[in-house]
Amino acid sequence: MAFINDDFLLQSNAASELYHNYAKNEPIYDYHCHLPPKDVATNRRFSNLAEIWLEGDHYKWRAMRANGVAEELCTGDADPFDKFMAWCETVPHMLRNPLYHWSHLELKRYFGIDILINENTAKEIWDTTSELLKSESLSAHGILKDFKVKVVGTTDDPIDGLEHHQAIQSLGLGTKVVPTFRPDKGLMVDAPEAFNAWTDRLSEVSGVSADTFEAFLEALKSRHDFFHEMGGRLTDHGLERCFYAETSRSAVSVIYSKARSGEAASIEEKEQFAFYVMREVGRWNAEKNWTMQLHLGAMRQNNSRMSQKLGPDTGFDSVGDVPQVAKLRSFLDSLEQTGELPKSVVYNLNWSDNYAVATMLGNFQDGITPGKMQLGSGWWFSDQKEAMEAQMNALSNLGLMSRFVGMLTDSRSFLSYPRHEYFRRVLCNLIGADVENGEIPQDMELVGGMVRNICYANAESYFGITR
Repeated sequence: MAFINDDFLLQSNAASELYHNYAKNEPIYDYHCHLPPKDVATNRRFSNLAEIWLEGDHYKWRAMRANGVAEELCTGDADPFDKFMAWCETVPHMLRNPLYHWSHLELKRYFGIDILINENTAKEIWDTTSELLKSESLSAHGILKDFKVKVVGTTDDPIDGLEHHQAIQSLGLGTKVVPTFRPDKGLMVDAPEAFNAWTDRLSEVSGVSADTFEAFLEALKSRHDFFHEMGGRLTDHGLERCFYAETSRSAVSVIYSKARSGEAASIEEKEQFAFYVMREVGRWNAEKNWTMQLHLGAMRQNNSRMSQKLGPDTGFDSVGDVPQVAKLRSFLDSLEQTGELPKSVVYNLNWSDNYAVATMLGNFQDGITPGKMQLGSGWWFSDQKEAMEAQMNALSNLGLMSRFVGMLTDSRSFLSYPRHEYFRRVLCNLIGADVENGEIPQDMELVGGMVRNICYANAESYFGITR
């Protein structure tokens, strides 16, 4: 039997029925990812597997480093085939790592290749895929079409001119590609050199001279408004933890002025400033019926030597263990007090916090919007079977699984869409076990309907972005 077979990860008859009859054929609603909009706008084509499979993929780089692969073959300028061969030599050492599953799923779903990846099969895989990559079906547009991707939410800086998004809108794609507003760099008053360069660019693109804090907010809101015009309906914040501090407009204005003059904010001042700005963004979200995403718990750039050499997002981040819920509570409550808490998806990277975060979110459900406060799917280091199941078990026990908006790729790669299949198989296997055990009814229309909604319909209804 082939490794990636029809019942891969499906360990019961009920799981198989749920997947094949209710999950498999649903479209994809990829509401959060890091695909480059330029690649979509230009319908990028890829020359070889090293380019489409290894470029920018810090998951794979971490695994290769752990296997003793030199940095030149990970992020360096080595020959593409040599990089690919180093990856193929690493794959057999990754048994029980989700990359083993993802890689074989990707090879089969994109290229129809159903052999195990190793150094002996590498040349055959390389030659076959290099030829197939010439086809239109494996261009950026072809991939989005073939995988029935209806919506893509990219992750964009407020200072981005969104020219590529404007170009995409004129193409008539079957996929709706929208920007997501991620203002994290506008919080960095503790790093005035970077903050001031970013703020100067904000002034330029908004046409608002950010001489004062009030003008800074005006400029930022003008970009929020522009993202809305471009179809954006989500913000995103990537934080080690949520910010909250008692403060005032006048105090934050002083912090801003000091940063603009080159004086770094203290830890306490950064907390005040970041909270105040995030609360303003939250209010704009509520006003426009946007969704706020909080990605909490990543400890970034831990290897200072390599991070300085290679920059961010190169595979030197990890799961943090800072306290999460006290600040999260205060931040959410600061918006709730004035009736300005937007729909929110909170992803916690350290899944030992699942119960704490899930119960905190339950305090802010409003009795109006189904599933308003969402415990986000397993992401990054929790984007694998064990942590996915833990997230769904916490959500089921403490909230409404039936209102879950489901999976996202959170990826920079066009080869990542089988992650939705992986999630759907895990979902169906988890629920199928309950059916087989008699813990939920053996009513496939009831249970299958929930599965189908989690795979697509819930996200479409919740985010309000439709093709």
